[in-house]
Amino acid sequence: MDIELDGNRIHSERAFHETLALALGVERGYGNNLDALWDLLSASVERPLQLTWNGHQVSREALGPRFQQIVDVLERVQRQDEAMALGERFSYCLR
Repeated sequence: MDIELDGNRIHSERAFHETLALALGVERGYGNNLDALWDLLSASVERPLQLTWNGHQVSREALGPRFQQIVDVLERVQRQDEAMALGERFSYCLR
């Protein structure tokens, strides 16, 4: 599955979580926080999953330090899948 986020429309952490939850079809039951993001991406979504965050610079400026915390979770999930040598993995790209 390929998911594209439009960073020009993500100006808050809440907007990030809501956008991602909608794209993955998990609006109900998703906690809209970094712990829920980890739980969702590390174990609950089908792979392969490629997440592309277009216009991420706009989001980076709007979210401040929270942007890096989100990216840190994305990076941890990607590294976990690589370490487990999964054939189908989570990956992300900032554009």
